[in-house]
Amino acid sequence: MSTLTIEGWCKPRPEQKSIPIGEIHFYVDGPLHLRLEEAEERLQNTHEREAMVDVDMSSMELILPEGYAPLSDCQMRVYLHDERGQFHLVGHRASDGSLIYSNAVLIDQLL
Repeated sequence: MSTLTIEGWCKPRPEQKSIPIGEIHFYVDGPLHLRLEEAEERLQNTHEREAMVDVDMSSMELILPEGYAPLSDCQMRVYLHDERGQFHLVGHRASDGSLIYSNAVLIDQLL
């Protein structure tokens, strides 16, 4: 499907400002792409704010900048912007629980 390289961010604590961490690389396979599209469609029909989509960490080939891996969990947050589905990676650094996330990508831009 699609290999993505997207700017990543770290938010050590909720009250702190996010800091850039460099590029996050990951692979979106066919089953994940389908789940992202299904979440987008559900949001369009239900008008919920967002949906979280679980990922298979073993198939996504996730590469984080040095010092930010491994993650203790990882999901894709799906939301609508101007009626178009967008998603971004969201997880927590295993060592301290800091929020790690990527910039957003339009679902319909995936191949």
